[in-house]
Amino acid sequence: MNEKSFLEAMQKMRDSSKQRKFTQSIELMINFRGLDVKKSENQVNVKLQMPFATGKGSGKVLVFAKDKTFIEQIKGKVERVISESEIQGLGKKDVVDIADSFDVLLAEGPVMLTVGKFLGQQLAPKGKMPKPIQPDPNQIDFYVKEASTVTRVGNKKKGKPMPVVQAVIGNEKMSNEELAANANAVLKSVVDSLPGKNQNLKSVYIKETMGPSIKVGENQ
Repeated sequence: MNEKSFLEAMQKMRDSSKQRKFTQSIELMINFRGLDVKKSENQVNVKLQMPFATGKGSGKVLVFAKDKTFIEQIKGKVERVISESEIQGLGKKDVVDIADSFDVLLAEGPVMLTVGKFLGQQLAPKGKMPKPIQPDPNQIDFYVKEASTVTRVGNKKKGKPMPVVQAVIGNEKMSNEELAANANAVLKSVVDSLPGKNQNLKSVYIKETMGPSIKVGENQ
């Protein structure tokens, strides 16, 4: 299964769907076989960066900053801002939460030393040391846009493991090529996480919010 298969399915999906009064999301469904999803090692939980922003990305941005004007300018742009004066007071549990909850960590240049001194021992082994930035809101806009392509994909629904993964890969305003690239990225990440790789892949479908499910692949 490749992007060509997705492109063919995308066109069929558009031909089969009715126009709605709202912008429909495009969903990808991956069904498994030969996989006991009750076992923790068979449960899917992957995070990936899609080639194109979907508008529903779950990537979160945290900024360590010092400049008060800069802090005021970026509030509301990112999920959390931690001032330099707060860093020393962060406990081990706080740092674990930061590493687990945020996908993009940034730090104003002069604050990097403080982050390294107090948080480096916990963040560095996790590959979560922040990227140094200038106190420029435009840089924040760039990283926020980048984070919008990050998504988490899992096979749990209301806490219960299921033999299927569902993910939003974009919306109907995006081109078939963009949607196909996102779909292919999600499929590859999910398959790579499975113990039997393609052997655990039963079928793949795409659909618009209110449209029919369209099977992807040669035997549509």
